[in-house]
Amino acid sequence: MTTTTHAFSDSRTMLRRNMRRMTRSPIALMSVVAVPVVLLLLFVYVLGETLGAGLGGASAGRSDYVNYVFPAILLFGILGSPQVTAITVAMDMKEGIIGRFKTMSISRASVLNGHVIGNMIQTVIGLAIVVGVGLLVGFRPNAGVVEWIAAAALMLLVTIAVTWLGVAFGLVAKTVEGASNLPMPLMLLPFLGSGFVPTEGMPVGLSWFAEHQPLTPVMDTLRGLMSGTAIGNEWILAVAWCFGLGLVGYLWSKRLYNREPSVA
Repeated sequence: MTTTTHAFSDSRTMLRRNMRRMTRSPIALMSVVAVPVVLLLLFVYVLGETLGAGLGGASAGRSDYVNYVFPAILLFGILGSPQVTAITVAMDMKEGIIGRFKTMSISRASVLNGHVIGNMIQTVIGLAIVVGVGLLVGFRPNAGVVEWIAAAALMLLVTIAVTWLGVAFGLVAKTVEGASNLPMPLMLLPFLGSGFVPTEGMPVGLSWFAEHQPLTPVMDTLRGLMSGTAIGNEWILAVAWCFGLGLVGYLWSKRLYNREPSVA
């Protein structure tokens, strides 16, 4: 068996382990779904009419705002992933199972790969549920097949990037409770960007931050793809941020994982 085949087989085993954990604890999936659904209902039915009117246009209202805000709602589903990942990794560290895995004849990379792929699958399932709820409350995309494929690819890139950050948070945290708190600042980024209102109406300093933070080009690109409008060069910035954050998370995770002692 080649090294690559060995690593693939071990990663599949670790993925199966994490999928079984997910089926035994469906609350983890609900944590990915609950926040975006609650925010969607809040901003559409409580604030949608007022905020929609602020988008401009004589007939702008709740229906327009649903389409505007939905990319940010999807990102909230994705940003729930690193918290789940950090918690599961921290639990494995606290229980000592990772230390035991290191003493076994398995691919070292497979342990973290199992966490990443498992949580990515969980996130995809959660996003499908959120899209279904969005359609029920009035989300009406104007995207063709190509645009949907591009949007799905971008969301997958974001998921990979933040999931690797979640792995690093789980490895660096001293406790499971600490691991659950470290990813929380990521949840603020859609609010401090173009997720819920255009950045033009923000104060100067906040507007500058909103326009240059990682998730604004992601949300603008998703919004353009789903509405069928031009996205300009935003997609280049979005992809660059995804690769940059993903690389930081991967290298940080690898360094922390290799630094840990072999025996817990």
